[in-house]
Amino acid sequence: MQQELKASLEKELTAILDYWMKYTPDETYGGFYGKLGNDNIPVPEAAKGAVLNARILWTFAAAYTSTRNPAYLAMADRAYQYFNTHFIDHTYGGVYWTVDYTGQPAETKKQVYAIAFALYAYSEYYKAAAHPEVLATAISLYNSMEEHSYDPVYSGYFEAFTREWQEIADLRLSAKDANEKKTMNTHLHVVEAYANLYTVWPDEKLRAQIQGLLQVFYDKIIDKKSGHLHLFFDEQWQVKGNNVSYGHDIEASWLLQEAAEIIGDPVLTEQYRKLALVITNATLHGGIDKDGGLWYEYETSRRHMNTEKHWWPQAEALVGFINAWQLQPHGRYLQHAQNTWNFITQHIIDKTNGEWFWGVYKDYSIIPEDKAGLWKCPYHNARACMEGVKRLQ
Repeated sequence: MQQELKASLEKELTAILDYWMKYTPDETYGGFYGKLGNDNIPVPEAAKGAVLNARILWTFAAAYTSTRNPAYLAMADRAYQYFNTHFIDHTYGGVYWTVDYTGQPAETKKQVYAIAFALYAYSEYYKAAAHPEVLATAISLYNSMEEHSYDPVYSGYFEAFTREWQEIADLRLSAKDANEKKTMNTHLHVVEAYANLYTVWPDEKLRAQIQGLLQVFYDKIIDKKSGHLHLFFDEQWQVKGNNVSYGHDIEASWLLQEAAEIIGDPVLTEQYRKLALVITNATLHGGIDKDGGLWYEYETSRRHMNTEKHWWPQAEALVGFINAWQLQPHGRYLQHAQNTWNFITQHIIDKTNGEWFWGVYKDYSIIPEDKAGLWKCPYHNARACMEGVKRLQ
């Protein structure tokens, strides 16, 4: 099973990367289309998002580092040049949330989540291309986050600001999110970005901030009794709402462990290896359908399971189960990884037009969302394939 799964992931990684190289480059205005339908037809005048473009940069930089395929480096170069020219705010620091299809700033607010993904991508691109200015910009993004977003009183990072780093009324990443000052989602990707930066810039203050973030997760975000993560908080870390996001839970299980291992903290590493299994078991207990797919969310207040199965939680479940198998190598976790992969291949991969669907409803009909957009990127699925191949050696 192990080697067959590894071979399948290698093949799928190539297919995903080929898709993004073939269909998404915008040869008229530069960079990549902001939106692509399930039929692979682009929407040329769609806004271009920082998250999409940073994730494209990370994906192709990481793919080049792992495969040394020069075509992937060329795509990473393209993504870097566009992002550096159009998304980096060279006046106030940080990155714009969106630019228009011609590359002019559109939504200029500073969403810390997006800045974290830019930092994550630049750190990865520096590994691939080794240009000193890339690392310098990554460090500058980190410094901007520390200067403007870090909360020295209660710890953690505030969600969003105006372009000039002033307070902003609407802090949300998307309409479905609670309008709160701190969220699990942003903190997860800040620690992910900081850990990746640490691999190329082992700064002591950066290490201390990663330790602090991991402590915040341990003390404030992870419910160690249930094995789930709280999602939204006020400034003082009071929990706001108790929904369960299964995809974020299983993603956190391995990302937080990885961050502790990267900084070489033995106490935190031991804590998070244990927690990885706790979180994985909680996901298996309540979030997995009998078909191997991961449900989207449990809405606690309504006692309602959102039975949609989106692409990205499946990708994160795949990595989370393989990680749990590495920690406790017996057949159960590897079988769950195989079950998830079987679900992905049967219901999520678009066998006609390529790439992955946004997801499916309970009856397996396709959710009519775009193939590429502000949120639909090659990051989760390509990363799952790369992580799987590496871990299944």
